[in-house]
Amino acid sequence: MIGEIGQFGLLLALVVSVLQGSIPLVGASSGNLIQMRFASSAALVQFIAVTISFVALTIAYLGSDFSVANVAENSHSLKPLLYKISGVWGNHEGSLLLWAWILALFGFAVAAFGQQLPLTLKSRVLSIQGLIGLGFLLFILFTSNPFERLDPAPFEGRGLNPLLQDPGLAFHPPFLYLGYVGLSVTFSFAIAALIEGKVDPAWARWVRPWTLAAWGFLTLGIALGSWWAYYELGWGGWWFWDPVENASFMPWLVATALLHSAIVVEKRDALKNWTILLAIIAFSFSLLGTFLVRSGVLNSVHAFATDPAVAFSFLPFCVLSLVVP
Repeated sequence: MIGEIGQFGLLLALVVSVLQGSIPLVGASSGNLIQMRFASSAALVQFIAVTISFVALTIAYLGSDFSVANVAENSHSLKPLLYKISGVWGNHEGSLLLWAWILALFGFAVAAFGQQLPLTLKSRVLSIQGLIGLGFLLFILFTSNPFERLDPAPFEGRGLNPLLQDPGLAFHPPFLYLGYVGLSVTFSFAIAALIEGKVDPAWARWVRPWTLAAWGFLTLGIALGSWWAYYELGWGGWWFWDPVENASFMPWLVATALLHSAIVVEKRDALKNWTILLAIIAFSFSLLGTFLVRSGVLNSVHAFATDPAVAFSFLPFCVLSLVVP
């Protein structure tokens, strides 16, 4: 039953993401206040729906429900509580669900804390967030569903990869994803600014806190990952040559440049086009890193081992983030 509840949460979030990505966008173009205000309500419902799905998968892990294929492949009834919880995102499907949940969390945060934003800009930002969520939810439901059932269910699970049975798994991926996904907000602000044709110091002042938050989370995630890789694998201090670490370091570099560029726009009203470009590239690099560690293009001891055909179905989403703007 818990798997079906999780599946329902994903389907509900998918429907809401379609509405969130379309109705406020139309409302902003026509000046319809009701349609624009719908964006905040949709962001809240989407956050609740994805939260239901994520909690359902967590309960399945805590209860060792091996009728759920994802649990059977990545958990064991005798695992300590910490590794049962961290096992939720210690795999391809679960990590994508964490991605979607954090994305919905940031959308809800913009709706809750963006009261000072002009309504047209806010509705467009939340619409873009909804469209990003739509892409991820489609990918999860059709290629990487964490709630697929096994019949008959095995008596015991395979357990978590021994290299992942470390407190680092409980903290490194969530903070890293908070940084990755946080850059989606700066991307949405950039696309909204392109639609409105207006980039000014006020826009930079609104986007800078979100950029700083994403940069801070990404910095902390990379630092925790480097510490984990160093003491776990002992690569002679050369942990940073690991391709997975580099995949997260690239958007960090762009986010650092974006943070400084946004300050210049706010203080001097300069580098506007450069700031928009950096916001788009930063999030595109986050998507690219998500793809690379799942495709087999980069080999690493802590890259996700998955079907390359599944990973490559994610590639058009990465391309769209660069081409459409």
